Amino acid sequence: MQLSDFQPRPRLEVKHTVVERPRFRAIDAHNHLSPPFGGDWDARPVSELLDVLDAADVQLVVDLDGGWGEAKLQQHLDHFKNAAPERFQCFGGVDWSQWQDDRFGEQAAARLRVQASWGAQGLKIWKPFGLHVRDQHGDLVAVDDARLDPLWQTAGELGFPVLIHVADPVAFFDPIDQYNERWEELGNHPDWHFPSPPYPAFLTILEGLASLVTRHPQTTFIGAHVGCYSENLAWVGALMDRCPNFNVDFSARISELGRQPYSARRFFLQYADRIVFGADASPSVDYYRLLYRFLETDDEYFAYGLGDVPGQGRWQIYGLHLPDDVLLKVYQTNAERLLKL
Repeated sequence: MQLSDFQPRPRLEVKHTVVERPRFRAIDAHNHLSPPFGGDWDARPVSELLDVLDAADVQLVVDLDGGWGEAKLQQHLDHFKNAAPERFQCFGGVDWSQWQDDRFGEQAAARLRVQASWGAQGLKIWKPFGLHVRDQHGDLVAVDDARLDPLWQTAGELGFPVLIHVADPVAFFDPIDQYNERWEELGNHPDWHFPSPPYPAFLTILEGLASLVTRHPQTTFIGAHVGCYSENLAWVGALMDRCPNFNVDFSARISELGRQPYSARRFFLQYADRIVFGADASPSVDYYRLLYRFLETDDEYFAYGLGDVPGQGRWQIYGLHLPDDVLLKVYQTNAERLLKL
């Protein structure tokens, strides 16, 4: 039998709780509404998407796909924001291909102001930053490169949260061998492998993120995917302790958090004011309900995805059973503050 055909069914007799609606109406602060990550919502009537959000009791979605380019930002503002302004926010982005000289940071800052005038309400930084983005000399741009200071300062002046993703799971930086727990996933997506060299080491990228956040205390940062280091909550918590301007979402990381439920629950309790809800998947009632189950129940050993074979690793997760005061903050009030609703 091929490993890809192996689909073990747990024989545990444990509780299965269906959470149809969140304890408090949710704000999805990290999602995508168009290809390659968000389906084809940009080609469908907005009313169909609103039906899904209403069924899952999601109050608002932050659409990050405007960060792919200004043409897409304008398209999404026209299609989503103008149709239902109280239900969507669209974040802008940076066109790294325009890096021509050391004034790029000022130029990117000026473009961000233009995007704000169109209706953008935040800045999304994608993971090519730190891995692929190069300057006019062909040199890799460090995450804390001082030439970009005008961009981060402008985001702070605009009151824009910067949702930043600079590194993938740690295993993506490890050798693809018998010890790599993401062996199957990397086999399916070999372009997700970032060995050092030629790429920077994982901790080099993360230390650059810490340096960036520390140097710009007046700018609000949201570290995507539990600060890009969900495998090490102590590291993320230490950065949050040092930097009150650093927040995190947990999008696409219940697979990691759910296999360390004691540590994850302590993390949510300790940093309840700094964690926001996010799906990072095309809006789906079933997937939202899975996230609610993870946050609200004490269910044991259940799948973190909707497919037959786990997408990120062959393990199961456990619910965090968070108290109501924490759920209210994670679902709603933290995002209301950061997004200035």
